[in-house]
Formats: sequence, C-alpha cells, structure tokens
Amino acid sequence: MPYLSRILLNPLRTRTQQMLHNPQTLHAAVLGGLSRQPVDERVLWRLETPHRHQHALLVLTQSIPSWEHLIEQAGWPSADEPQALTRSYEPLLAQLQRGRRFAFRLKANPTISTKKPTAPSKAQTLHLAGERPRGVRVAHRKLADQMTWLVDKLARSGCTIPTDLVNDNEVPAVRASDRQPLRFRKHGAKEGTQVILESVTFDGILHIDDTEQARQALLGGIGTGKAYGFGLLTLAPPTPRES
Repeated sequence: MPYLSRILLNPLRTRTQQMLHNPQTLHAAVLGGLSRQPVDERVLWRLETPHRHQHALLVLTQSIPSWEHLIEQAGWPSADEPQALTRSYEPLLAQLQRGRRFAFRLKANPTISTKKPTAPSKAQTLHLAGERPRGVRVAHRKLADQMTWLVDKLARSGCTIPTDLVNDNEVPAVRASDRQPLRFRKHGAKEGTQVILESVTFDGILHIDDTEQARQALLGGIGTGKAYGFGLLTLAPPTPRES
C-alpha cells in the first residue's frame, strides 16, 4: 500500500543545508526512512518551500516509513507541531475516475533521447562513438519544448491538459516556474565533474482519461532524475478560480 509523507526541514541546520545543496545526500536520507534495506521499492520525493524559513519534503513510498532520523538531524525535534505526517495514498487513488479534473504539480527534468546532440559532452561523444550506441539524454531548455514534453508525458499517462486562449493561440493551462539548472557533485565522482539537470516546476489542471495509466504515473513518477527529486506528480481538488 502506498503512503505519502510530508516532513518539515529547518533550513538553518547544518545537515539541512547539506541536503539542500546536494540532492544525492537528501535521497540517501529519504531511503534511510525505510526499514527494508537495501531499498527495492520505487520511492519518489520532492522538495518544496512553503516560505523562506521552512522546507517541506514530500515522499511517496510503497511501505510505511519512519522519519525520526530526518527530524532529529534536519528538523525541529522538540517542536509542538508534528514534524512528519504520513497518510495512506489509496484514498486519492480511489478518486481517479475518467473525466475527473484535478489541479496538479510536477517538478520535472524534461529530457529527450537523441543520437545527434547539438553540443555533446566528452562523455556523450565517447558513448556515441561506440558500436551501436543508444541515444544520449539531452535536456529541454526552451519553455516551448518543456511544455510540449509535459503535454506528451501526461498524455501517455492517461491525462489531458485543457488549453487557454492567449493572443488567439491555444496554449496549455499550465504555469512553469523555478526554471533553472540543478548542479551538484556526485559522491565519489572525479574532481571537477558535475551533474547538471534542468529543473522546472509545472502547476496546472488536468483531466483523467485513463484511470490505470494515471495510477501508474502517480506511483511510478514521470520523466528522468527521480533519485534527485524529480517526477513526483501530485493531485489536489481544483480551486474555484482554477476550475
């Protein structure tokens, strides 16, 4: 049974700063909340900032987690309010019905696989020079390409995004924010090597067309970079303004 957790993080603590600067560190802390090690289940997570004095970590797991270590290391251990909340995800999944409308949020790493990248890195050049190579992952950096990627991914996930009329053109009813590269150094990587991922957060409205495909997208995530905080699709009832 899947579970969705929300853990509050204190940005003033040293351990929190380490996690915020390196998603690989935060991913390891997330996996540490599961008792079955090594972890063999799909885990999705996303970091949000309700306000500048607080960060909220959303985590979707397939088993009941325990977040005491995160609260002790990076939260407010002695606070009055609950620092971690965990709820069953099944009530939301039960609401997935054809024709239902939801507000959604997705923090994603929009990419495409190609054998002809415009400006390949050294590693990509070596990979493509091999015998019968697969394509390499290239990030979408233009907003129009990111939007096209989103519409296509959600369509494959059994969802449709309604459109708005802007300057006599139909555009997806989606707002893209926090569009920026995410740079960090992998643990154990050679000095000078970095991981660079293109990050964008999408907020908008979607319609459910295929219940099973939508369920799989919610539980399995969308796109690449899931270990680094991308791919978690969350749904909520639309506000009157969004409707």
